[in-house]
Amino acid sequence: MSDNNKSIVPAIEARYDSMTQAEKQIADFFITNTQDGDFTIKELSTRIFVSEASISRFAKKCGFDGYREFLYRYKESLRENREEAALCTRTVMDTYQDLLNRTCCLMDEAQIARIIQYMNSHKRVIACGIGSSGLAVSEMESRFMRIGVDIDSLQDADLMKMQAVFLGGDSLIFGFSISGQTEPVLYLLQEAHKRGAKTVFITTRDRDYYRSFCDEVVLTAYSKHLETGNTVSPQFPLLLMIDVIYNEYVDQDRKQKTALHGDTLRALQTSIEDPEEMPGAGAQGIKSARTYPKNIMKI
Repeated sequence: MSDNNKSIVPAIEARYDSMTQAEKQIADFFITNTQDGDFTIKELSTRIFVSEASISRFAKKCGFDGYREFLYRYKESLRENREEAALCTRTVMDTYQDLLNRTCCLMDEAQIARIIQYMNSHKRVIACGIGSSGLAVSEMESRFMRIGVDIDSLQDADLMKMQAVFLGGDSLIFGFSISGQTEPVLYLLQEAHKRGAKTVFITTRDRDYYRSFCDEVVLTAYSKHLETGNTVSPQFPLLLMIDVIYNEYVDQDRKQKTALHGDTLRALQTSIEDPEEMPGAGAQGIKSARTYPKNIMKI
């Protein structure tokens, strides 16, 4: 789009204070309008109740030889703006589709099956990540907790380092890092591995040294837009992988896990304000209401 096309509305706004009341009425129309239409001088005069002479003076005050030149430039700017908006939308959609296709190409079904076995054989699950990856681990905790998994999410670097001290053979650790370089996450995985825990690292990067302390390195799709987050949500490929693991885990015993999920939804719908509505009315009922598993309210 040329500079002239881009400057139509700013040119109107720049001269707004020097316009007459009728000219301001015309200016308001063109500043707020976003749709193309019949903007001939006669039609516009009837539409906004100003004289044709006022419209001509308005166009000249905006720096054009006449209304015809103004209208031509204005319509060009509308068309260019629509094309730019459509291009931005296509860019977002194409990026998501590309990430989805790449994730499918990277998917290792045998690896997913092994991870499900780890979940079945370990009593405790911890998911850790920082920033955008932290949002993904919070979602993982919320989803798996609702089907009976003893899972915690860690998004604080100091907590990750402290938690490493208490890990053992009954723990399964999921580390999330888009860049593959998040030091606290790598530290927790390394320390957990030393103490006999199973470790799964979900990342967009593949480096040989990960395998010295990770039982599984799960690769997700990478896009140049991910780390900056200026086009699509950076956690999108991580959430895709969580969905895959979740559905594979649920599919092993879908009936029971669906029932557990329903139980948590019913717990959320139970009022904790009125003890008469709680099982075991009175103080005991209130106590029961306040001892739901932690994070049960994440839904």
